[in-house]
Amino acid sequence: MEPLSLLLLGFGTGSYGVLVGAGGGFILAPALIIFFDMEPTVVAGTSLALVGINALSGSQVYRRMGLVDYRSGLLFAAAAIPGAVLAPFILTTVADGTFRILLGGLLLGLAVLMMLRPRTAQASRKREPAGRPSRLVRSRRISVPGGAVYEYRFNEALAMSFNVFLGFMSSFFGTGGGFLRTPILIYAFNFPVLVAVATSIFTITFYTTAGAITHASLGHVDWYPTFVWAGIGLVGGAQVGARLASRVGSVWVLRLLLVLVLGLGLTLLIQGITG
Repeated sequence: MEPLSLLLLGFGTGSYGVLVGAGGGFILAPALIIFFDMEPTVVAGTSLALVGINALSGSQVYRRMGLVDYRSGLLFAAAAIPGAVLAPFILTTVADGTFRILLGGLLLGLAVLMMLRPRTAQASRKREPAGRPSRLVRSRRISVPGGAVYEYRFNEALAMSFNVFLGFMSSFFGTGGGFLRTPILIYAFNFPVLVAVATSIFTITFYTTAGAITHASLGHVDWYPTFVWAGIGLVGGAQVGARLASRVGSVWVLRLLLVLVLGLGLTLLIQGITG
């Protein structure tokens, strides 16, 4: 039954992760450690490699839809890669219980962020400051097939800077980091929702690959059965998630995600404290 369980886990996390622009690692990593009792280093390495496959599959769909902000995606990836390469070495010094507590705390923090977030992107968008615009503020214009046009402005250097942290965190926990990048791009940098989702998935493909290669060189990837079977599910799920992105109501998607994240976070926290 293990291959079937991994296949279903991969499909579910793949479709949901791409749907919300997160890559699925924030669900996959805790699921592997809770339900399959894997070592933290193997969880992080295997999950990160799978997130990379998931993001690559999903980004192809978003690229065909014309929603990717390529310049931003490449700059974000360049900022994230150094931390993604460094994190696997730091992870080898962390005990199992400590890893569970840290990952559980991260998920609970995400749950709190989701509960406090504005109901809509428009509610939190900042007005452009009066006077001459800063040299650091860049304009983007994304035209997609069908006639839709997305125009927005944001501080490019500041947006790059927080990706340094996301690169390290994603490789340390095996989460990919998209579950933080996507809402930050929407609420702090005025990205249109679909462009933020697509660009985040595109970005993830680069630094997760660098981090996964480092993990693999340290022997942190369980190639079979986890990577093979979950990977097959992830590829199929990513295609479904990307196509559902413009059709599914975000309110219910995020409510279901909140319940899942709370459950996983509390379970890991309790295991880490009592284990």
